[in-house]
Amino acid sequence: MTFRPKPHKAWLASLLLSAGALLGGVVPEAEAEDPLKVGFVYVGPVGDYGWSYEHNRGRLEAEKAFGDKIQTTYVENVPEGADAERVIRQLAQSGNDLIFTTSFGFMNPTVKVAKRFPKVHFEHATGYKRGKNLSTYALRTYEGRYVSGVAAGMMTKTNTIGYIASFPIPEVIRDINAAYMAASKVNPDVKMKIMWVSSWYDPVKESEAANALIDQGVDVILQHTDSPAPLMVAQKRGVKAIGQASDMSQFAPDAHMFSIQDHWAPQYIAKIQSVIDGTWKSEDFWGGFAEDLLVVASVNDNLPAEVKSAIKATYDEIKSGDLKPFTGPIISNTGETVVAAGHSLTDAELATVNWYIKGIDDKLPQ
Repeated sequence: MTFRPKPHKAWLASLLLSAGALLGGVVPEAEAEDPLKVGFVYVGPVGDYGWSYEHNRGRLEAEKAFGDKIQTTYVENVPEGADAERVIRQLAQSGNDLIFTTSFGFMNPTVKVAKRFPKVHFEHATGYKRGKNLSTYALRTYEGRYVSGVAAGMMTKTNTIGYIASFPIPEVIRDINAAYMAASKVNPDVKMKIMWVSSWYDPVKESEAANALIDQGVDVILQHTDSPAPLMVAQKRGVKAIGQASDMSQFAPDAHMFSIQDHWAPQYIAKIQSVIDGTWKSEDFWGGFAEDLLVVASVNDNLPAEVKSAIKATYDEIKSGDLKPFTGPIISNTGETVVAAGHSLTDAELATVNWYIKGIDDKLPQ
């Protein structure tokens, strides 16, 4: 069921004035429309300087764009599981017309609550389950990882790059593959070491993982976790690193190569407007470089000219559509052809990646 906006204020005022003229009475001013209530659920703190930080920046930009037409609420640090269902349900019960749940682990709780509140619109980030009042949306983060892999493969002197990973879900696995695919293309001798921390945001674990990787010979660190801790370790120990989700350059002025920054505001503004207009529909939306929902931020001047040129060229090629990273033939590290020659993975196929590319000497966690 779509949201039906109230009568336009000017039209309502005109109607009341006409009625007043006929009755010869005094006409009260038309009441202002109630603001659209929009809720956000974050897996981490808004101050993580990563994933949740950028979602919250998108919320603030939406507030600025709509002014008093909307009223937003957010809940941060929500664990994935039963607590998430409780928080989402409370937001629905408190009158929110549109609710954004912003982590993969919120998927099943969002599905449950959406069924109980059919008049509320739900948007779930990075998931794949939809309903009449439930949409999904995702960033093509693998595009950013591909650019990161090119730069990492060119910069490493030990031919060993490291990846700090959160959870073995398709988004994280495909990003690891994209990074290694690109790195090995520019540097056939490169190896990748992967450290799983089983957390989206844990500065202590992330620091420990970064130190462990450096101890194993890694001299360029990538991450799919949300704190700047790995950058700070890289700065301290004299290696390079690439920021995740937000611009992390301030935390490692020498070590920071660049950041792949999420820019959620256009998506949030578009979805809020669709509810206001009554045009909202359930869909699976993906955005990346082409939509300016993903950007390369703060390329460090201390990088060699050829590396800076390669970063820009790769970004431009992906943004234009000339380069689609997951185009076959692609062989898994178990020898299976996972993408046929000439085929580019569809969004549905990207959402189910559960294999490592050939050359990654590791096994997926169970």
